[in-house]
Amino acid sequence: MKLPNFFRNIFLFFLSPCFFCCIFADDMTKNTITGTKQLRTTVKLPASKSISNRALIICALTGGEILPENLSDCDDTEVILEALQKMPEVINIKAAGTAMRFMTAFLATTEHGTHVLTGTERMKHRPIKILVDALRQLGAHIDYEEEEGFPPLRITGQRLQGGYLEIAGNVSSQFISALLMVGPILEKGLTLHLHGDIISRPYIDLTLWTMREFGAEAEWTSIDTIKVAPKPYTPRPYYIENDWSAASYWYEMVALSSDREAEVTLEGLMDGSKQGDSSVRYIFSLMGVRTSFLSRESGKPTRVTLRKNGHRIPRLKYDFTNAPDLAQTIVATCCGLGIPFHFTGLQTLKFKETDRITALINETAKMGFRLHAVNDSELIWDGEMEDGKWQMEDVSIDTYDDHRMALAFAPLSLKMPICINNPQVVTKSYPHYWEDLKAAGFQIEN
Repeated sequence: MKLPNFFRNIFLFFLSPCFFCCIFADDMTKNTITGTKQLRTTVKLPASKSISNRALIICALTGGEILPENLSDCDDTEVILEALQKMPEVINIKAAGTAMRFMTAFLATTEHGTHVLTGTERMKHRPIKILVDALRQLGAHIDYEEEEGFPPLRITGQRLQGGYLEIAGNVSSQFISALLMVGPILEKGLTLHLHGDIISRPYIDLTLWTMREFGAEAEWTSIDTIKVAPKPYTPRPYYIENDWSAASYWYEMVALSSDREAEVTLEGLMDGSKQGDSSVRYIFSLMGVRTSFLSRESGKPTRVTLRKNGHRIPRLKYDFTNAPDLAQTIVATCCGLGIPFHFTGLQTLKFKETDRITALINETAKMGFRLHAVNDSELIWDGEMEDGKWQMEDVSIDTYDDHRMALAFAPLSLKMPICINNPQVVTKSYPHYWEDLKAAGFQIEN
């Protein structure tokens, strides 16, 4: 058994994830999923990972005495919580990109000694130089342990002056959010100027909103500049709403279901949510799904019911600049419904858990779809199919250690039986996903 594992590690290092998954698919755990013919269910969604991770960092900056309520139980949140509670010399955040960015800024600006921040092999190849350079400009002590520009990092924390800082606006919003959240504890606060195009603005706004919930003075002073006052956070009880990203997969199921009376009720969502992925309700209104709120009281989580509206557009063009994490869900849905598309604003997808553009092209090709990428930022399907039809037998989807590949492709089982390799990756954001599918009537064989 040792010999195959050795070669597996060699291939993982030298070859692309796509090739790796194809070669070793037989060694992976799998879920074979058959969709339900009648879709009627109520789902308690996981808490928002995005808000949980931000709230945990902010609570730690207040002294950490009051933990937020309804924290996400996903892997990404648990690694942050464990790191903040134990503060070991070596902090392994595994595959959690948010944790890597947020903890880098937290450790660099607080007096918690010296720590090495590391993660999975994939994490060691996800760039972090832009954030490190920005923190170094503020006086932070950060060194690269292995490769310049990439984790692991050796960070020695100290109180920093803060002040004026410039950073490109078209980088990951997590870099920007990491800097913003430590702004209130900097002696001079932080004035952050974002030059060039600003992508994922809703995620930045979510950060500012969460900061203000804890008493920070942080706001846009112009279209490209944010000012954070040197005013400490205030500890307070805080309840986290549920996750609109997780809701997107249930929207997909309603859209794909052959049940004309399909109805899914989702608990704990909020009308007027600051989560960028709440835009999913608009996108799916174009693909035949109607959203109804039990209550529209501001700031109060409620029940949301999804039903078919009987209408969908023949072709979809959409810019995902402000909601890149929805791209996989919408691609899978459009393919399942036969809706040609042209999607832009996907430039950050190559630097996620995997190269999501390549992964989408490869995995949809297994079902006969011919997708095309343009400039690493656009994805197009003009309706072209291999041999002119769906490949509906023996389809096995590789997930590339990316939770959203499993989450987004599983609903296609409503069109045909489908196999998801390494299904456990969903624990990164939606740990009880497979249990929720079973409760909704899906058949899942391990």
